Parts: sequence; structure tokens; C-alpha cells
Amino acid sequence: MLYFTPVPAAWGKALVQAHATLRRMSRFVFCLSLALLAACSSAPTHETVPPAVVTAPKPAPLPKIRIGLALGGGAAKGFAHIGVIKMLEANGIRPEVVAGTSAGSVVGVLYASGMDPYRLQQRAVALDESAIRDVSLFSGGVVKGQKLQDYVNGQIGGKPIERLPKPFAAVATQLENGQRTVFNRGNAGQAVRASSSIPGVFEPVKIGGKTYVDGGVVSPVPVDAARQLGADLVIAVDISSKANGKTPDGMLGIVNQSVAIMGQKLGEQELARAEVIIRPRVAAIGPAEFEQRHQAILEGERAAQAALPQIRARIAEWQKAQLAAQEAKRPKPAPAPVCVARSRMDKMLGRDPVCTPAQ
Repeated sequence: MLYFTPVPAAWGKALVQAHATLRRMSRFVFCLSLALLAACSSAPTHETVPPAVVTAPKPAPLPKIRIGLALGGGAAKGFAHIGVIKMLEANGIRPEVVAGTSAGSVVGVLYASGMDPYRLQQRAVALDESAIRDVSLFSGGVVKGQKLQDYVNGQIGGKPIERLPKPFAAVATQLENGQRTVFNRGNAGQAVRASSSIPGVFEPVKIGGKTYVDGGVVSPVPVDAARQLGADLVIAVDISSKANGKTPDGMLGIVNQSVAIMGQKLGEQELARAEVIIRPRVAAIGPAEFEQRHQAILEGERAAQAALPQIRARIAEWQKAQLAAQEAKRPKPAPAPVCVARSRMDKMLGRDPVCTPAQ
């Protein structure tokens, strides 16, 4: 016969509560297991990490352009160069290097010495033709050219070419072999004299054992010389005489046009290498008509003003090309990586996603 010890009522109540708690925990564990199984079976998700916020860089400054001026020959027509320089500077276009042939070398060296356009005009107005003409009847030309040399050196304070504020070159022709010679060092007045020695009018100039005559024979408008001085953009000023079916008046006119015809073909090829060509309308001014200097200056201003839109466009094109070249050389920022989270459980457990570089 079995005997059972009676269980107190409080114990029975506690057992009922414990049983209910175990049932609830069993249900929770079951649901949690189902959730984990669903998470493990889900496909991994792809996430792109947003790029870091970066302040936009300031626009790159426009590259500085070095403008060169190529001043052609043309005797008294050369006063037109002063008008061209006046108009360019008045509109903020300041050439940094200057090359000149014949009359262009006279104006060019004065400009390269630091004279502003208004001082150039004052000198032109005050110029007495006798100050640069010394007649010699018993040599290889009517004019010696020594006065021209002395006048130039006096105006620039006797400085050699390499000490002028702006790089300058005068172009002459070596008589022995017809080669173009560019003077960018030494006696400035002598270089200008050689560049301006029109055959048959001026005596040839002896420098360093060689003989030189007018540069217009081989380079009527010295575009290449301006480029050699480091110009990025060359503005050429062509005042040369063109054959027009008429016989020029006087010996100087005949010789001047003959020189122009000789250098015309070479001049066309060289002019084509300039970015901008300015042609003042000075055909009616004779090579010895110094009294027409005011008209020549005015025609230079008009021609330069008409060319301003083209000059600005060429400058903008050059700067755009330089900026594009700089941008091409600049290293590109790396693209944002693509990150893959393995599963939802990885997120719940705080695991970092797996990232790979973008293709």
C-alpha cells in the first residue's frame, strides 16, 4: 500500500507557472530558428557606399598667353605699326615679344625698349627725316645708314638687344648666301640698320665679317622670328607693297617694290604661320612719304580695331586648349567601391560589408 505526502497548494501553483513559461520559451526558440533559416537562405545584397562629400575645387585660372608681334617692312608705311600697337594696348592686349623687319625693326626696337604707344607717336611726329638719312654717293648705296643706327641707339639709351625690357629680334639677309639672319643680341642700332638696308638704297652693313641687307628679301613679315622668341600666339602686321599693275614712282619706289616682289612668295608661306594677320590700308602711301605718317598711324589703328574680335577668339582658343591639356594630365579620383553584405544576419551581428573596387 502506497502513501503520498500531500503537496502544498503553493507548490502546485508554482509548477503550473513554470510549465507555462517553458511553453512560451519553446515557441520563441521555434520562431527564432525559422527567422534565422530565412535569413541564411536570402540572397546577398549589393550596396554602393555613397562617396564622401567633397567641396568643388575652384576653377583653374586661365593660362597666361605670350603674345608676339611680327612687324613687317614697308619704309614710310611703317608708321602704321604705331597705330596697331596703340589699339592693341588700349584694349588690354600687350605683346610680350617683338620681331621686326626693315621699318618694322625700327618701330619694334623702340617699343621693346619700353616706350608706350603714345611716346612712340610723339617720336614719330617729331622725327626729322634728315636725322636718319645720311647720303653717300660713292658706296654701295645712296644712304649710309650710320645716322639710323645712331638715332636708334640714342632713343633706347645705348642698350644692347639682350638688355631691352621686351625680347626683340631684327631680321636681315646675309648677302653672301641669302640666308635669313635673326639678330637678338648685341648692338641694337646696328641690327636695325642691317635689317633696313634696302639694296641699292642703303649701303650693305658689315657685321662680324659678313655683309647684310634688308630682311624683307627673305622674311618680309618675321613671324618665325617672333615664334623663336617664345610667342604662343603671333600677330603679324603686313604693310608690304603688292604688285598692282602700275609702275611705282621714283627709284626708291621701284627698289622697294622689287624687294617686296622677291620676298612675296616666302612671305606668304611665313604669314600663313601667324594666328592673326593685320593689314593696314597703306598701299597709297609711298615709301618716302614721311609727311603721310599721321595717315599711316590712323590706318594702323583702324586695321587693329577690326582685328580685335579675331585676336580675342584666338586667345580664347589657345587658353581652352591649354586647360584641356592640363585636365588630361590631372589624376582622376577613384570611383566609389561596391560593397556586398553577405546576409541579413551579418547586419544583425554588426559585421562590416565586403567591398571591392568599382570596375
